[in-house]
Amino acid sequence: MPRLIKSGLIQLSIPKSEGDGSIEEIMTAMEEKHIPYIEEAGKKGVQILCLQEIFNTPYFCPGQDAAWYESAQPVPGPVTERMSVYAKKYNMVMVIPVFEKEQAGFLYNTAAVIDADGKYLGKYRKNHIPHTSGFWEKFFFKPGNLGYPVFQTKYAKVGVYICYDRHFPDGARILGLNGAEIVYNPSATVAGLSQYLCKLEQPAHAVANGYFMGCINRVGTEKPWNLGKFYGTSYFVNPKGQIINQASEDNDELLISEFDLDMIEEVRSTWQFFRDRRPETYQKLVEL
Repeated sequence: MPRLIKSGLIQLSIPKSEGDGSIEEIMTAMEEKHIPYIEEAGKKGVQILCLQEIFNTPYFCPGQDAAWYESAQPVPGPVTERMSVYAKKYNMVMVIPVFEKEQAGFLYNTAAVIDADGKYLGKYRKNHIPHTSGFWEKFFFKPGNLGYPVFQTKYAKVGVYICYDRHFPDGARILGLNGAEIVYNPSATVAGLSQYLCKLEQPAHAVANGYFMGCINRVGTEKPWNLGKFYGTSYFVNPKGQIINQASEDNDELLISEFDLDMIEEVRSTWQFFRDRRPETYQKLVEL
């Protein structure tokens, strides 16, 4: 029988930003804005749902204001516990990207994975941290230290790669070698330098590693940073590199796609990239 999966991605603009209330109020407003979309996903039978990068805050990294350290939370913690209620209610796996506080001074850009029974399975910490004009992420996040885990959920083996990670093929390959069937890439990306890469790199990862990807980008502009327009266009891509469904550039949206995981077997049996790898010739990749 086909292994059909119905998956969803949520792209949203922020209802409140800096100056519109306290950090706690801003976070509460953003979380509350997500709830109807999460409920809609559950009611429509979505089996695996992924939210956007640091879903419950603005993308505050264009500034370097330590006040936003206050928005970091333990993982697992209060926000993952609240989301697990919806996972269990709808028998729906959820990928929840948040700003994580491990301890004072140990902050990460993280995604928690919650199984369909509401159980916390684990987390991925963003490994590649940019630090360039408008994206001062090293001010906020330590590099990830958990490798490239793959989570056996009720429906599929799920991996996570976060935003800037997508520019690095090495971790994407490890996710494939670790058994990922679907890799989610939640992000916050504005129009400009890397926009054309968004439709280039992730289909390439999907082809090179023979898995599906769910690729998310938020929408709108965010004051007071005014980094630019987050251009949405969240999409799903299959192991043949074909974009099978895509959201709009401007609208808050739940994007849903249904696909057959058996395509992974078909593609990998045709393109034997894992068989034909030559890891003994790749020593240069790990030289410092």
